[in-house]
Amino acid sequence: MIIGIDPGQTGAVAIIHDDGDITLHDTPTELVKKGKGSKTEYLPAEMAGILNSCRYGHCFIEKVGAMPGQGVTSMFNFGKGFGLWLGILAAYQIPYTLVTPQAWKKVLMAGAGDKDAARGRAQQLYPQVSSQLSRKKDIGRADALLIAEYGRRIGL
Repeated sequence: MIIGIDPGQTGAVAIIHDDGDITLHDTPTELVKKGKGSKTEYLPAEMAGILNSCRYGHCFIEKVGAMPGQGVTSMFNFGKGFGLWLGILAAYQIPYTLVTPQAWKKVLMAGAGDKDAARGRAQQLYPQVSSQLSRKKDIGRADALLIAEYGRRIGL
């Protein structure tokens, strides 16, 4: 099985099973009240639950750096999620490969410019999960699926 992870709070995990079935999971998070406001927090136990059945797979996880204009808190939260996913992969001894957005997009998104193009490309490649990629907010699922597809194509 091939696993693709878009590690952000609005990211997802896509699993391409050996029989061709696809499983998509949004990154487990919850909104937590903090004083007068609220904050989105990762749910590590649920994240681990997703990968628990993937011990015989290989994971491709997106390696993203700081982006211009992104706030310090936002980058810290992204790094926190990335670190949690890596820790879970290590704990389960699931081998993984870090993949830059440029690498997987070059192979799968040639010439497609806008962020939402990933949903269309994922729907094209995997019409059986098209309904799970139908909303704008499903971009994390599409990215995770395309990262997994990239991994499937390059093999190891």
